[in-house]
Amino acid sequence: MLDRALTNLKSAWREIAGGKEQEPHALDDGAVQKLRARIAECIEARGGEVSARARAAGIGQLYLGLNREGRERFLTVLAGEFDVEDAALDAALAACREAPDRAARLAAEERLRSVLVAPRVKLLTQFNALPQGVKFLVDMRADLLRMDLKQPHLASLDRDMKDLLTAWFDVGFLDMRAISWDSPAALLEKLIAYEAVHEIRSWADLRNRLDRDRRCYGFFHPRMPDEPLIFVEVALVKGLAGSVQALLDESAPVADPKDADTAIFYSISNTQNGLRGISFGSFLIKRVVDALAADLPQLKIFSTLSPIPGFRRWLDGALAADPELLPDAERAAIAERNADFADPSVLAQLLAEPGWQQDKALAEALHEPLERLCARYLTIQPKGRLLDPVARFHLGNGARIERLNWLGDVSAKGLKESAGLMVNYLYRREDIEENHEAYARDGTVAVSADIADLLAPWRGDKKSAPKLRVRGSRNPLRRIAG
Repeated sequence: MLDRALTNLKSAWREIAGGKEQEPHALDDGAVQKLRARIAECIEARGGEVSARARAAGIGQLYLGLNREGRERFLTVLAGEFDVEDAALDAALAACREAPDRAARLAAEERLRSVLVAPRVKLLTQFNALPQGVKFLVDMRADLLRMDLKQPHLASLDRDMKDLLTAWFDVGFLDMRAISWDSPAALLEKLIAYEAVHEIRSWADLRNRLDRDRRCYGFFHPRMPDEPLIFVEVALVKGLAGSVQALLDESAPVADPKDADTAIFYSISNTQNGLRGISFGSFLIKRVVDALAADLPQLKIFSTLSPIPGFRRWLDGALAADPELLPDAERAAIAERNADFADPSVLAQLLAEPGWQQDKALAEALHEPLERLCARYLTIQPKGRLLDPVARFHLGNGARIERLNWLGDVSAKGLKESAGLMVNYLYRREDIEENHEAYARDGTVAVSADIADLLAPWRGDKKSAPKLRVRGSRNPLRRIAG
């Protein structure tokens, strides 16, 4: 699929530039010299618009024909040799300092603003005017992000590209579209390729996710109409879902969406690596909530069923550093069911053993301590920033941590990343803004009373106690779909 898109782009730009198809290659020293000259010609914009467009297409075609090493050298040249000019900047700053009056000062500031725009930005903007040029720039930034951005010139180029893309991908320019089984096959292929949370294993799996008791929505840019920027998958169920395997069971009967009272957001996938740091997810979720509420007014609960990707990694380190995280009674209960369990450091090995979750007695002994530690992990902010990226996303958007689900994901990935635990983040429409403001202001985390109970061992410790905003009575949502 991606190869077809690249072939189409090469073909379109080859026709504009009048070039020939080339095999992927590197940039030798001679080619670099020619590249510098071609970039300079584009920036100087000699000739009319047709000539400028052809030159930009030729450089773009050259880039598309390079192998990875060649693209890195191309970007290094663009970053290092077409940055802000030091001499021009020094002169503009001096003119600002020495301006004799207000009019001269304003003129000098205007010149300074112009000088602060790196010459390469003109070339990047010219790419934008070409067919599929926006997608080309997104992919070019994805290539750049694989390089060492600690190098100042590369970091500066990344800022230029990110600033352009942020302006071009303002949420006001984006269209939200429903994606269904009747959508074009090429778009459905992209859902399979881009799904980042729960792998789509087959066309039957995809069809199940797009059945009448499911919904899928994506954000699209007018210049990339066939490329979803981000998409969210939703299940319409009764009560909170606690198991992703049950939720995605292809053999389960299809429910009538009019009987559902809950919308479960179970997968949110960003598709374009080149748009890293440009967030659409919060806007998409809120718009999907509004669309679902308008379409199915009987829906009362909007929640996620989310992975906890960093829990196991944190747990292994935390237990090694502080064995007291597991109280004596819990250690004894686990040791009673597993003779090899000698101390908390062994827990990492135990959880790494395939099939441990199938031992009912052992799973029961681990249930309470791991849920408690997971609640701690989700709310800890060692440097004023939540450790878990999914938690940061949803809590920053105004959700609250509603419930942990023991063995909610027993896939190999779920067991490896979170010991099978999943979490429901609840989007209560009347609380979203207050939750968001409290989190943005001082890191206060909105939680249910049940989650607050799990955090009781830490709430009296002034140094490590999380800032909580407790909402809802205990077990307000008892039913579990599936």
